Amino acid sequence: MIVKRMNLELGSSIGVYSIKTRTTRTTWTQLPDKPSDFCRVQFNYQQMSQLIPNTTPLRTFGDHTDVIHAVAVFPDRRRMITGSRDKTLRMWDLETGAMLTKMVGHQEMVRAFAVSRDGQFIASGGWSGELITWQGETGKLLCRTIAATNPERVLTLDFSPSGTVLATASSDRTAKLWNTKTWHWLQGNQFFCIGVVRSVRYSPDGEILAIATNGDINIINCGTRERVAKFKGHIGRNFCLAWTLNGTRLLSAGDQKDPTIREWDTSTWMQVGDPWTGHTNIVHAIAVNPSGTLVASASEDHDVRLWRLSDRQIIAIFQHSSWALCVAFSMDGKHILSGGKDMMISEWEVPDSELCNRPQCMRRRRLVYR
Repeated sequence: MIVKRMNLELGSSIGVYSIKTRTTRTTWTQLPDKPSDFCRVQFNYQQMSQLIPNTTPLRTFGDHTDVIHAVAVFPDRRRMITGSRDKTLRMWDLETGAMLTKMVGHQEMVRAFAVSRDGQFIASGGWSGELITWQGETGKLLCRTIAATNPERVLTLDFSPSGTVLATASSDRTAKLWNTKTWHWLQGNQFFCIGVVRSVRYSPDGEILAIATNGDINIINCGTRERVAKFKGHIGRNFCLAWTLNGTRLLSAGDQKDPTIREWDTSTWMQVGDPWTGHTNIVHAIAVNPSGTLVASASEDHDVRLWRLSDRQIIAIFQHSSWALCVAFSMDGKHILSGGKDMMISEWEVPDSELCNRPQCMRRRRLVYR
């Protein structure tokens, strides 16, 4: 097991926030008449400047021997869990960086897992169609069943907020619901889709299940089990989903044909504003921070991008050496944990200005580069 701590020098720390111009000549707009109007000065961000990617994480967690596909932080704030192509899940102590448990049981790679809201259960899906349930505190294997017929693969899972139902979906173009007391499939609760299902996510109140497929996004009423909406989503495949904390927006991300994040109004299921642009390859994961103000996205372009939800602006870029495939926030929202093809989890620091609620910090956030 290798846990590598890194001491950030001033230059690399500033790199998260720095702006560099693309040209040596910068043209400024006329300064405002009143100092109080200074925040309104703007310039063209895309043409004149870019964020400098931070390539130096605070520390790394390394023990997996293959690609890491999933990461999550436990509600107790002190532990993290990861899932990998090496067929294992691993539980980590976030304070010390030590690996606590190596969870063995899958016959093929672990593509996805979910942690129940109370932290009592972990459900993981394997490339061989297996669904395994683990005890959340110890990592002990509790139950093993087949969620998809071989050679189909379990690609995504999510617990309902109440923890009574688990949603799984696989490459056989179906999504299924499971009773978490018996771990039996709820007969008749199977949703057939037009393409491979990439992501299933419950709304914060548990009333809606969103299903992203290669061809569309489906919205299921959990009370009636009826499909209440369906829309195209992205130009290519719809790769991942995330809900805002208040449930008024659903976020989706696409593949290399459309590597954007799109925002959907959950009262109309119409797109809100323009797509969020910046990534240049498949966006595999989206996470919303605990306060609901920031969004992190992980992509095959090696970047983890941090966005401000209020104005959809990129405020930091954290760069892996290879594909970034998963991302999560710490429970206090101060750190981002991401992993992928480099076989380790990197921990990054969220800029202090985005964590501060003092008036001066709020004014700083209004300096938006357009």
